[in-house]
Amino acid sequence: MAAVAPELDAPPLRNAPFLYRVQRRIEEYALLVRLDRPIGTWLLLWPALWGLWIAGSGKPHPKVLMIFVLGVFVMRAAGCVINDFADRNIDPHVRRTRDRPLAARRVSPREALWLFAVLITIALYLVTQLDLLTIKLAFIGAALTISYPFVKRFFPMPQLYLGISFGGWSVPMAFAAESGAVPRVAWVLYIAAVMWAAIYDTMYAMVDREDDLKIGVKSSAILFADMDKLLIGVMQAMMLFALVLAGRSMHFGRWYEGGIAAAGVLFLYQQWLIRKREPAGCLKAFFNNQYVGMAIFIGILLQYLYTAVH
Repeated sequence: MAAVAPELDAPPLRNAPFLYRVQRRIEEYALLVRLDRPIGTWLLLWPALWGLWIAGSGKPHPKVLMIFVLGVFVMRAAGCVINDFADRNIDPHVRRTRDRPLAARRVSPREALWLFAVLITIALYLVTQLDLLTIKLAFIGAALTISYPFVKRFFPMPQLYLGISFGGWSVPMAFAAESGAVPRVAWVLYIAAVMWAAIYDTMYAMVDREDDLKIGVKSSAILFADMDKLLIGVMQAMMLFALVLAGRSMHFGRWYEGGIAAAGVLFLYQQWLIRKREPAGCLKAFFNNQYVGMAIFIGILLQYLYTAVH
């Protein structure tokens, strides 16, 4: 009978080096707040810059400008975290989102809530450097932002609520911070920003429409059905009309109008991109919107520069 070899003890498992584990957590948190996808920050920043430049008559206060740029970055990160926390059991069923840190269970819900609390604390600290009216508006904006991931569970057009709660709220805040008031033109610009968020987020929703239909997620892309391209066009026209009204109330001229015209051309290009409703084309149209915001801002900037020279 052959002798049985003695059983060897398995070597003890070793923990990964501490610095390596810290690095991995930082990488996961960076993915959670979308540091690898700055498009969202730009889409939120452009309306804030529109408001700051107009409220500051072309010369926004440097301190206010810095606070808003940092605030947009932090609030966008916080919005991504709370959205992914709310969608942690939905994202695994959507091809585009299944690899997000919370969906893939690489970050725990508790970690996400702690990160969200830190980001909100930073945002509130930033806004306390501003006046009382801006602070009040900031608290309203924070409440709207936190409510968005949960309202979209039952609201049939969450893309519109995104604009109301997140996409455009920086505009009245910018006017309050720069001028101490929120005039009518601020609300007209706010409407334009709300429409814009509904436009680009509907294009984004068109990318996920098949997955969303399977799991019962609501979106404007589903609500609009085969009228999606037409209704996006209607919202694009509404946004441009609101910008024209704002410009007329400010007595802006050809430079500003040129920016709006450039935005209109970009909208036509986006309509061409989504013509077949292909996910790749819809995603490209979504990304193209950063140039819409830029075109409008350049028009505002040149309007004030031209006026100052003459």
